[in-house]
Amino acid sequence: MTTMASLGLYSYPPRGMCREEAARWVGVSPSLFDQLVKDGRMPLPKLINSRVVWDRYQLDPAFQALPDRELEKSADADDWSTAA
Repeated sequence: MTTMASLGLYSYPPRGMCREEAARWVGVSPSLFDQLVKDGRMPLPKLINSRVVWDRYQLDPAFQALPDRELEKSADADDWSTAA
């Protein structure tokens, strides 16, 4: 019988994530994630035996620390702020 776990589908996110999962978690491509790790905006991975994994609990504050996008002063920006 096929289970959700055997398909890789869980009702909760894993604590440790591979590079691709960690990149997906923060919404970027794996190559951009590599750059973010290299320049310190994302945390370094942990090592479990020979496996490299990122801790979800470290990814969240790193993502939150990224700068927010500044809206340009334009008619579009004013329309957006009134719509929200």
